[in-house]
Amino acid sequence: MMQALFIVLVCAGVTLALRATPFVFFGGKGGVPRVIASLGHALPPAIMAALVVYCMKGVPFGAFADGAKQIIAALCVVALHLFRRNTLLSIAGGTAVYMILIRL
Repeated sequence: MMQALFIVLVCAGVTLALRATPFVFFGGKGGVPRVIASLGHALPPAIMAALVVYCMKGVPFGAFADGAKQIIAALCVVALHLFRRNTLLSIAGGTAVYMILIRL
């Protein structure tokens, strides 16, 4: 029982420290440094690109039928995002299309 309580307290302390750190460093009147702000704009697309490459690395591109389902679902995600600019809708729509295609 004491071990579980200790684990919960340590996890709570780490979570609190991680969430308070930005306010401690950037909470003053100086604001966020330009380097950090530029990273905030550049990293999300870079991380998404890395995830796409990781997810699509196993797709066989030799014959159309082999990787067609994954490619169609990925194209659906891109089309939905370009059409509506809604990340949640794009991911949900692409997932739904892929789930339908693997059941056919």
